Amino acid sequence: YGDAVMKTPAFDRIAREGALFNYAFCAAPSCTASRGAILTGLAPHQLESGGNLWSTLPAKFETFPDTLERAGYFVGLMGKGWGPGDVKSGGRTRNPAGPPFKSFEAFLEKRPPGKPFCFWFGSVDPHRPYERGTGTDAGLDANKVRVPAFWPDKPEVREDMLDYYFEVERLDRNVTALIATLEKRGELENTVIIYTSDNGMPFPRAKANLYDAGTRMPLAIRWPGKTKPGTKVDAFVNLYDLAPTILELSGVAAKTNMTGRSIVPLLTGSVVGSGRESVFVERERHANVRAGDLSYPSRAVRSKDYLYIRNFAPDRWPAGDPVMWKAVGEFGDCDNGATKSFILEHREQEWAGRFFDLCFGMRPGEEFYDLRNDPDQLTNVVKRSEFGVTVTKHREWLANWMKQTADPRAIDPADDRWDRYEYFGDAKRMPPKTEGASSTKP
Repeated sequence: YGDAVMKTPAFDRIAREGALFNYAFCAAPSCTASRGAILTGLAPHQLESGGNLWSTLPAKFETFPDTLERAGYFVGLMGKGWGPGDVKSGGRTRNPAGPPFKSFEAFLEKRPPGKPFCFWFGSVDPHRPYERGTGTDAGLDANKVRVPAFWPDKPEVREDMLDYYFEVERLDRNVTALIATLEKRGELENTVIIYTSDNGMPFPRAKANLYDAGTRMPLAIRWPGKTKPGTKVDAFVNLYDLAPTILELSGVAAKTNMTGRSIVPLLTGSVVGSGRESVFVERERHANVRAGDLSYPSRAVRSKDYLYIRNFAPDRWPAGDPVMWKAVGEFGDCDNGATKSFILEHREQEWAGRFFDLCFGMRPGEEFYDLRNDPDQLTNVVKRSEFGVTVTKHREWLANWMKQTADPRAIDPADDRWDRYEYFGDAKRMPPKTEGASSTKP
């Protein structure tokens, strides 16, 4: 994608030998809800409790690994599958992404000869906490970092971004090893590889937010012999499109009630993107960080030039209450880290007030951004007369989609079911994180 700092040869290879998607978005910028949508092909608001972080995914929502397994596939996962949450409370006996394995090699050794397989590799990188200084120690250049305009361009922020980049590179090295395993076994040319993420970077105004920094995802897919190498796709896709795509690639029929639509036509070049001019994203309760266990319900529609967001409870703090409620700490929907700490520590200084407002301040019921002139989505132009017709069109798009997908908030915007679903993480199990602790895994 042109970043000047990170080196991701595995991702670059998948994109070079397959298809690179320029407008891919997660269904929700919160890992439990996002992963549930990827696995089921449904929007988070269709997953009941599964629309929240630290929730459960009811067993009635079938996942593509379950469908593939029933069709004769050997399935498994390594690392983080669906979650975080409580699997058993949903009536399941294992993770919705499949049974766990210690390594890809262990998975392949257990695979019966000739049996088709589906493997989910869920890295914990680049999740916080980060080990301070790892990016600098790895030789990454802070001077080449592009700091988004909603953060202060300070050395502390640049270093924090380098530590994030370090973990992205470590993830990519792990993927390189997976590809090497396939090559060694002679399986690479008979395997589809999908490489993506589940939500935006764990920084202020990114993860758990409906701005691009929280929802716009990397996505590259390698389908040997079917996808022309170097394919670039500008059609809009949501990651819940992956479930029906994977089932179609496998020759297994998908359930007709999926909200996601297969992107196989985009991979083969038979369709360039008709009917994919926008994408819908949403969020409910991320961490339990508001008095009364309250969510921060929002829905959005993103088109090529505009982003429209509807915030259903603008009287609540978007990043969580200013004091700790049950999880993470102050403004707990934003993971603790150096950039967050820097902004909060300087919030009383005149130069920092703008960054605090952008990252942690209250937001209105509607937001609208002109991405042609404001790519970082800083200036809400919803009330400007010159955007009136365009705002109305996006507002109607969102309302119609909510009705079509049976979103409870289409009927009652104040529906509080997501506030009442059980939260399986708490202050004891999710203590405030201390930035600087090593994130290196055994």
